[in-house]
Amino acid sequence: MKRLGFIGVAGYVATRHLAAMKSLGCDLVMAHDLSDSVGVIDSYFPDAYFTTDYETFVKAIEKSVDYLAVCTPNHLHYKHSIMGLRAGADVICEKPLALNGEELFIMREAEIQSGHRVYPILQLRLHPEIVRLKQLVDIQSSDCIHDVELTYVVPRGKWYAESWKGDLSRSGGLILNIGVHFIDMLLWVFGSMDNFYVHHSASDCIAGVMLLKRARVKFFLSINRTYAADQSSCRRLDIDGEKFDFSNGFSNLHTLCYERIFQGDGFSIADAAPAIETASMIQKESVSALTGDCHPFVRFVF
Repeated sequence: MKRLGFIGVAGYVATRHLAAMKSLGCDLVMAHDLSDSVGVIDSYFPDAYFTTDYETFVKAIEKSVDYLAVCTPNHLHYKHSIMGLRAGADVICEKPLALNGEELFIMREAEIQSGHRVYPILQLRLHPEIVRLKQLVDIQSSDCIHDVELTYVVPRGKWYAESWKGDLSRSGGLILNIGVHFIDMLLWVFGSMDNFYVHHSASDCIAGVMLLKRARVKFFLSINRTYAADQSSCRRLDIDGEKFDFSNGFSNLHTLCYERIFQGDGFSIADAAPAIETASMIQKESVSALTGDCHPFVRFVF
């Protein structure tokens, strides 16, 4: 039985990690969060030890757990992942693994020194529709450039801007906090990025064009429900006229990620790095004039 520690157990995505642990027969032995609103643990691991004191938690997990799950605010992922490595555990970390390439380098050095691994959650690579898309792209000629339109609208309430997610220094901005998911997916399917343009950038919406090795991608990312037709999430790809809707099918993706990790086939820091570096560049880029083609939704934000 895998013994796990969990830091950030009161977080937004924590329940998916708890469900994955339980479904795979793990034992959550120790959990920590600064917030004590963690009654959800009782539905999964009622006997788990919990503390709001960070130092107490660090001492408790040392050489006592096989894995440490990290679901803290983004700017703490690299610090807490390194803490887990030094405590003698492998680390399962939510996206983004870090906020920049420098943090990734330090994390990789800590991996080497500790002899343990950091496994990022890159769940879109396991989504059936995305797997199907990659298979279709892989069998086509390598010089085929696809015309792609990505609409990624995941509505969030006013709480979002008031939380750490709305703080650029802690979240990395919208493109790193949420967009890193689809950027990783696009790079995985269509290859590395050659260039990009940002047509709109705000705290609740970012849009532009990414020129990838095998695709020209017009993207639109927003947490503003105004752009969701039925006020719900919309994750849609239009590729050369064919639609790939991956709004659903997320319920078991974390479990699949955990299963692969336990089988020795989890994703790596190197897998996560390109998307983080790309998202970081997009976040810092100035807005370009609306010349040429752009995502059709961009016209609505002006």
